[in-house]
Amino acid sequence: MAAPFNPPTNFDSKPEVPKWVPPPPPTEDLEYAKLHSIDLSLLDSPDPEVVKQLVETAKIAIGDDGFLYLVNYGINLEQLHRQFSIARYLHRNISEEDKEKLHWDPQGGLYAGYKPPFGWRTIKGKYDGISQFNFYEEEYKSLDKVPECIHPFMDEISAFTEYLTRSVNKRLLTLLSKVLEMPDDFLYENIESKGPTPINEGYLRHALFHPFKNEEKGMGEGLRMFGHTDFGTTTMLFSVPVTCLQLWGRDGIWRYVKYAPGALVINIGDTLELISGGHFRATRHRVHNPPPSQETFERLSVVLFNGSKGDLRMQPCWDSPLIKREGCFESQGAYKEFKVLQDKGIPIPTNKEWREISIINTRHPTDEPEKLLKEVTVDGVKYIEVINQGVRVLQPL
Repeated sequence: MAAPFNPPTNFDSKPEVPKWVPPPPPTEDLEYAKLHSIDLSLLDSPDPEVVKQLVETAKIAIGDDGFLYLVNYGINLEQLHRQFSIARYLHRNISEEDKEKLHWDPQGGLYAGYKPPFGWRTIKGKYDGISQFNFYEEEYKSLDKVPECIHPFMDEISAFTEYLTRSVNKRLLTLLSKVLEMPDDFLYENIESKGPTPINEGYLRHALFHPFKNEEKGMGEGLRMFGHTDFGTTTMLFSVPVTCLQLWGRDGIWRYVKYAPGALVINIGDTLELISGGHFRATRHRVHNPPPSQETFERLSVVLFNGSKGDLRMQPCWDSPLIKREGCFESQGAYKEFKVLQDKGIPIPTNKEWREISIINTRHPTDEPEKLLKEVTVDGVKYIEVINQGVRVLQPL
């Protein structure tokens, strides 16, 4: 039985942090994606039939959508809201000096540090209303790498991240290893990055989406972030009421992800799609403006991007009985394109190369026209075409 999260509670010795109160959910009748819910505590059930059913549910969820809700994973709502309170405290108290000192450089292949609300490049671009602070390995090693206002809370952030990576994600990867019919520790021990810090080769993001003013609402035709896949193993996004996240269904329709208090919204990254030979789907998702009933609300977001071992070159797990029995699905995005390289005898990128070039080539609605990437139409659907390390990537608009 997995131990529940037991965070530091030495609040009296720290600056007061106003409690984050979730805003109300939307009042509109929106079209929502029908996601499966996984109760992670059932993985510890002594009844093999319960575990078997859990594995079957997970197999359907990650094959159909690549997205799922994770519940009963060990962190309660009060503990979670404390992390959201710290994230908001960071954005409200970071100094101008730290914004400059810790300014990010995505053109270097990492999102580490502070992103101002002006585009998705190192230099200042058009206003996009998205502020972020991204915690990579170096941010956990040195307080000089994080805003001074957040120094007193790094023990809580570190404990939170460590529980997510070394408990929640480890159990989730156990479940996904079972789907592949491999040993329980296969994905965690062989694919997931591990190291001396809680985050390893992934990163934690505190993001704040500021509401647009009237003159800004048409920016990007309502999009805050274009459709994309994540490049690691799993992404853990804590569900929030301000409804902006959309996923792209197999029918080519974008649908909202509904708020589920306390739930983790899990999506599969490119790495697991490649390892599974397309059985796991790296789902295309995007961030849209919220519906009218929420357009004046801030959207606070806490996300953990779990990273895979940087020196690995991804290919299907040919030892998997599932893959041996059912083969691979070449219709999937990342797997299909990587296979093209393999068939030509061209070395596929390592995980580190893949994630760095993916960051460098990220396209954003605020980009100037000369920086916009190529748009193509396939079977009547418009995509962004990007060539990363010789791999053709199509992302729906």
